[in-house]
Amino acid sequence: MDGLVEGPANSPGFWLWHATLRWQREVAAALAPYDLTHPQFVLLSCAWWLNEQGATPNQQELSAQAGTDVRTTSQVVRKLEAKGLLDRTTDPDDTRARRLRITPRGTALARAAIPAVEAVDHTFFTPAAHGSPSLTPDALSHLLRRLTEAP
Repeated sequence: MDGLVEGPANSPGFWLWHATLRWQREVAAALAPYDLTHPQFVLLSCAWWLNEQGATPNQQELSAQAGTDVRTTSQVVRKLEAKGLLDRTTDPDDTRARRLRITPRGTALARAAIPAVEAVDHTFFTPAAHGSPSLTPDALSHLLRRLTEAP
């Protein structure tokens, strides 16, 4: 077939798609008790982490950290602000930009939800290493990062 994969059973992209969908369903189920969508969780936890590192990111910096597009970030940040989880303040150096600080309520929620998502990750990704001792969680993270950052 001139280099074409013979059916989806041999296509890594096909299986990555299915794995991603399954993982997203499991993360969504874990986040339901926290009343967070997956994008809300990602942006909240990234804002929490950046704040913990001493940074007060603007929406563009948060978007870059989370790997989300700026428009989605803006929409989700507004929802997180409406829920009382994030505060947006005007950047003193650029009045068009808003600096983001997680609220105490947002911090408590992030600290509760992060372990729930980490538990999903552990359960979901552990079978990948079964029978493959070189495919540790760190090695799998490294592989996925290489795929994400490849030109």
